[in-house]
Amino acid sequence: MDLRLAGKTAVVTGASRGIGLAVTRALIGEGVRVVAAARESTQELREAGAVPVVTDLTSPDGPATVIEAAAAAFGGLDILVNNVGAVRPRTGGFESVTAQDWLATLAVNFLAAVHVTRLALPLLTVRGGSIVTISSVNAVLPDPLVIDYSAAKGALSNFCKALSKEVGPQGIRVNTVSPGPVATDLWLGAGGVAQTIADTEGGTPDAVAAAAVAGTATGRFTQPIEVADLVLFLASPRAGNITGADFAIDGGLKPTL
Repeated sequence: MDLRLAGKTAVVTGASRGIGLAVTRALIGEGVRVVAAARESTQELREAGAVPVVTDLTSPDGPATVIEAAAAAFGGLDILVNNVGAVRPRTGGFESVTAQDWLATLAVNFLAAVHVTRLALPLLTVRGGSIVTISSVNAVLPDPLVIDYSAAKGALSNFCKALSKEVGPQGIRVNTVSPGPVATDLWLGAGGVAQTIADTEGGTPDAVAAAAVAGTATGRFTQPIEVADLVLFLASPRAGNITGADFAIDGGLKPTL
């Protein structure tokens, strides 16, 4: 299927690894010019062929740095992929989550997307375009182990749904993708979710990972490229009348409709 993406310009945040890197590579493979925002420029990102922008999107100037780079490099914008995010299991319970923890979690998982989107809208309005934001199944499956992350993702999904109603008449589509456990370093790497839980509760990271997907229909982690494929379809003209929607990619983890 020709996604009709060739020649378009995209910004991808959190692009140096995991889902963001997979999306960046997939977009470039379809002929899209990508401005890739990350806190550090990795070898994988440089080899992908993107225009890397090293910045912290939780800083006051970070979002503007990325959008200005897209305007300077390519003169406009067609696609925004809000992917940046982070999670830290709260193994000490709610009382262990400090006020600073809450602010940091909301900054990276919610407000970064809000600020980047606000600055991107004037460029997207010129051409019409698509915003695809990576949320999480935790937006609708609150988990005390990631209580602050769940709350931030719930806010993120609500924001995107509301925004879709406002900007739809301007030719801008806004959708969210909500993964369950994905085979990235965030979950499976050193210091990731599986290892953190194993270190606290006992057992091995492999056992924690297996338990995380035991209740799914497929019994496995989603691969980053599978998330990327969904993002590309939603970003493309092929999904031209899809907006304000959320797409779970979780192997059937979410039990509700």
